[in-house]
Amino acid sequence: MKTLLAIGLLAGAAFAQVRLPQYSRQLLSNRAVLNVMPRKDVPLVTIKVTFKGGAEAEPAEYAGVANITAEAIRRGTTKRTNQQFSNELDTLGAQFNAVADLQSVNITAEFLSKDLNAGLDLLLDAILHPAFREDEMKKVVAQYVDTAKSLKDNPDAVAGEYYRSFYYGVSHPYGRPADEITYSKIARQQIVDFHKRMFVGRNMLVAVAGDIDPAVATKTLAAAFSSVPEGEAYQWKKAPISQAKQARIAVIDKPDATQTQFLIGQPGIERSHPDRVPLWVVNTIFGGRFTSMLNDELRVNSGLTYGAASRFDQTHLPGRITIASFTKTETTGKAIDLALVLLKRLQEKGLTAEQLASAKQYLKGTYPADRLETPDQLVNILNEIELYDLNRGEVDDLFARIDAVTLERTNEIIKKYYSSDNLTFLLLGNAAKFRDDLRKYGDDVVVVPINRPGLRVAP
Repeated sequence: MKTLLAIGLLAGAAFAQVRLPQYSRQLLSNRAVLNVMPRKDVPLVTIKVTFKGGAEAEPAEYAGVANITAEAIRRGTTKRTNQQFSNELDTLGAQFNAVADLQSVNITAEFLSKDLNAGLDLLLDAILHPAFREDEMKKVVAQYVDTAKSLKDNPDAVAGEYYRSFYYGVSHPYGRPADEITYSKIARQQIVDFHKRMFVGRNMLVAVAGDIDPAVATKTLAAAFSSVPEGEAYQWKKAPISQAKQARIAVIDKPDATQTQFLIGQPGIERSHPDRVPLWVVNTIFGGRFTSMLNDELRVNSGLTYGAASRFDQTHLPGRITIASFTKTETTGKAIDLALVLLKRLQEKGLTAEQLASAKQYLKGTYPADRLETPDQLVNILNEIELYDLNRGEVDDLFARIDAVTLERTNEIIKKYYSSDNLTFLLLGNAAKFRDDLRKYGDDVVVVPINRPGLRVAP
């Protein structure tokens, strides 16, 4: 098996500890962090630039400005038009991608190692000198408005966005998903302001992995990224864990739907929480892999769905633990009931020693290929460590921390995080077919027609 790190398989089901390859770390003069990891496997260089903030840093009335800014920086600079920028990328055979998430804006570039200087020139031009031409910005905003509207044609994707709005509420930084209403409010000035405020050295994390001479390339990289203005550091927002006082239910009514998407959630943890590894172990058995409790019962044994899962957010602010699935409209109640039965069973019976051993083996077997094999995976983990104020022990000590999870500890985690009380439900489907049956889950039911503009659930 091809791999870029010093791992190996021992006899049977035992796994050697994973280790991050060696890399250098330095704090640049503008307070940016630069991590450089030489990898000689292929003649490529991958650079990931992460700016702290993301959607969390957006003004409440301009949700989506982080997404638009990420897209806008490659739509032409002060010395290159949009077409010229694209042509130079094509000439280099380079890849360039920029996207925002809840807590960061991420720009990733990949090019041949011989083209390091030319690739850096393009990347830094996009970061430092985007022109934000008025005509291009109007095109970008219009495209995002159209995309937001069309999202409602994708029930699985839009259910997740509605659920985020409903679960957190509009006063929470994560409770304001961008939609056609918020995007349409964004003009060039909002994009310029967000870029100026967030794309600064004190918010910047840079990770580089590839076929480079570290002694030479590190100096080049440090000089290039030191040119980003220092600026003011973004101050992370704080938010309490969202704990409902009673069951809450939202229905997104889509009268022509033949299936029901449903999500059932409760409070989880933030990415750096000390319970993250044992919770990961528990969630793997409950709904984090194909052969999980949820998928076995809802898909394999009952045939109620093509898939069921449990996910726990790993974000800067405390997130959710969410059961997610879909079923035919006429089996909506039956599928939800079965999911709740399994949640109750997990609470009451916990895990067995056999299940615990299986989860540990699964996580240690899949983690290296999922997270540490390729340069793009390596730059991801390096910036993740920096973003969440972790250290290389996040990887180097991972298998030891997985091994240290005892059966007693897993059952403590279950009692702490998996409850059947005060759950938050969201269903997307033909409300007329199942609305009356929802009262058994709770009295607080909100119904929103899917054709209502935007994604806000609460008034």
